Amino acid sequence: MLCAFGSTKHKNTAIDDDPSLKSILESGASTAVLFGKSWLLHVNEILRITPGENLNLIRNSVEYLKSSGLEVIFDAEHFYKGYEDNADYALSVLDTAKEAGARTLVLCDTTGGTLPQRIYSVTKEVVGSFGDAVGSHMHNDIGCAVANTLMAVEAGARHVQGTVNGIGERTGNADLVQVIPSLELLMHRETIGAEKLKLLREVSALVYDLLNMQHDPYQPYVGANAFAHKGGIHADAVRKNPAAYEHINPELVGNTRSVVVSELSGAVNILMLAEEHGIKVEKGDPRLKKALQKVKEMEQEGYSFDLAPASAMLVLLRELGLYKEFINLDYWKVLSENEVTMAVVSGGGATEVSEGEGPVNAIDNALRKEFVRKYPELEEVQLTDYRVVLPGSVKNTASVVRVVVEFSSNGKRWRSIGVSKNIIKASVKGLLDGLNYYLWMRRKEEE
Repeated sequence: MLCAFGSTKHKNTAIDDDPSLKSILESGASTAVLFGKSWLLHVNEILRITPGENLNLIRNSVEYLKSSGLEVIFDAEHFYKGYEDNADYALSVLDTAKEAGARTLVLCDTTGGTLPQRIYSVTKEVVGSFGDAVGSHMHNDIGCAVANTLMAVEAGARHVQGTVNGIGERTGNADLVQVIPSLELLMHRETIGAEKLKLLREVSALVYDLLNMQHDPYQPYVGANAFAHKGGIHADAVRKNPAAYEHINPELVGNTRSVVVSELSGAVNILMLAEEHGIKVEKGDPRLKKALQKVKEMEQEGYSFDLAPASAMLVLLRELGLYKEFINLDYWKVLSENEVTMAVVSGGGATEVSEGEGPVNAIDNALRKEFVRKYPELEEVQLTDYRVVLPGSVKNTASVVRVVVEFSSNGKRWRSIGVSKNIIKASVKGLLDGLNYYLWMRRKEEE
């Protein structure tokens, strides 16, 4: 259900001519979310009207929309601040909206500065008067939006507002990607149901992509690191029983368990990485230790495989004798002149030239042209992120550069890495690793 959002009428406009209310009616939505002031500071100093006039604005606006056939959800803006300042007036705002026909009364922590225990106590008092008509709308200015939402529900609120990934003004709103599974799985409240819950990570990723925002790997429940295990002791315990270090089964929210390979890893991390990719190998196999040793040596050179699991997997495949280099370059060169960037690549007996938006894009385009005839599935691969990091202390312009490249195809994402004092060379390494990993995975799936 789509709702139209707007404010109560302006103090100096006729009800039929108010632009906010007219926009709501013209939207075609069957439900309106209408916000109005519940804090006397805003009534007196921002709107500059009397408390009685503010109540009339709320009453008239709600009644007008109700008479036009819309359901109305009333957002009591700055409610918790208003309640602390003058509880009787804040409650009179809710009374007015309810009497005018609002079906839901949403308590808003608009400045996002209320602590969870106060959210609980105030919400519980309000629920005592208004029952299950109470809702919550929390901002994240002190990092408590999710906790405050859960406390409001615990106190009796039955309507929750928030945003996917917590995206919103200032520091954001309550993140529904965290709120929904917490309500459903931990508090055992019915929300969207088990099957839709499995789409949570997919929805989160889609919203980031639509907004052209970088995915947050540390996001609870759905982030790439949410169920990633790095330390050898942790990885070993999870291999025996995932509940040892996981608060839920990651599949419940559409996520997956992963093992991070780094200088902190033990051989069990390498073993689990192999198992994760369907490779059977004994725990005591000496090749696992050799792969781990190689990882640690490369991390001393500037690699960071916890950022790029695909490249770690290629190290393991080489040590196991299972690696096949699908794409290899004998020669590459990048030319840039007058804002035009061109890449020349040669491999597999052919040479290709391609332009691009910068050197990395030019090389990527040339690689695709070079090898897509042999591997047409490369058409499905997208380069979704590219990051350059200077690992360790930066000494000068000849410092080692770490490039992390993220790819996606059919909903799957993977990251690879390249390291060099030459940023273009590091980028080429990362691109080749990412494409070779994809082609290996495709062949593995076809077995």
